[in-house]
Amino acid sequence: MGLRLSVLDTSPIVQGSTPREALRNTVDLAELAEELGFHRYWVPEHHGMRGVASSAPAVLVAHLAAVTSRLRVGSGGVLLPNHPPLVVAEQFGTLAALHPGRIDLGVGRAPGGPPSVVSALRRSDRPYRDQLGELQALLNPSDTVAVPVKGGNVPELWLLGSSPSTATLAAELGVPFAFARHLSPELTCAADLVSVSVICAEDDQRAEWLAGPIRTKVRGRREGNRILLPSPENAATLPDDGRVLVGGPETIVRKLQAVLDETGTSELMITSPVYHHADRRRSYELIAAIAGDLAPAG
Repeated sequence: MGLRLSVLDTSPIVQGSTPREALRNTVDLAELAEELGFHRYWVPEHHGMRGVASSAPAVLVAHLAAVTSRLRVGSGGVLLPNHPPLVVAEQFGTLAALHPGRIDLGVGRAPGGPPSVVSALRRSDRPYRDQLGELQALLNPSDTVAVPVKGGNVPELWLLGSSPSTATLAAELGVPFAFARHLSPELTCAADLVSVSVICAEDDQRAEWLAGPIRTKVRGRREGNRILLPSPENAATLPDDGRVLVGGPETIVRKLQAVLDETGTSELMITSPVYHHADRRRSYELIAAIAGDLAPAG
């Protein structure tokens, strides 16, 4: 199997924009991703974060699947401790029934928001593994009380994580593992899919300019100052911190090939944290154009 490219989209609310605009941009980007030949399009679950509009993955996945026809669409991911497994199985079983063969159910266990918000969501202290086991059982179409799953309406289940321990759990449960390298770039972890943060532009100089906002935002977070993503014009000039792969096409080929070689994956899921939607679209266009220059390890 050759290299697959996919998209991770947080529906970012940047400085001067609104949740409605962010969600419209997500729809536009999903349509472009399908046109460019990307394989999957995942949206994550976040709560109480003013810079992220993707709070309800099941709702957003339903809309994205309806406006596309070939793209696999899913959650990257549903934070299982926030929900009864039965509700998750019913929601994604319904989506699988409406869009056969196109729905992914990525699950994780991160908080997904500040403690004050998470405490309003989480009502159970059950072990995560027990919750996963219950969800797997509910996704068995021959023996489930999740009615939409009956008849084989089963989403593809993925386990998401940013550490080797989650990879081990995925192997024990027999489900594919998606490694969130964009959250833990300092780690190397073998995975079926690796998500990576990339900003690609026509040349290295412009890509570095486009990377100013995300570097400014990351520095602010480390200093306890949470801000919306600023424009490149208003961003600080900061050195590369290694969290985002930045460069023109030739530079990005080299950096992405290193990720492929380190992780052994055959699928890269790209998130491009840039301010202007047009620049984000262009980043994905350039990445799609260099796909043929990349080779999965092995």
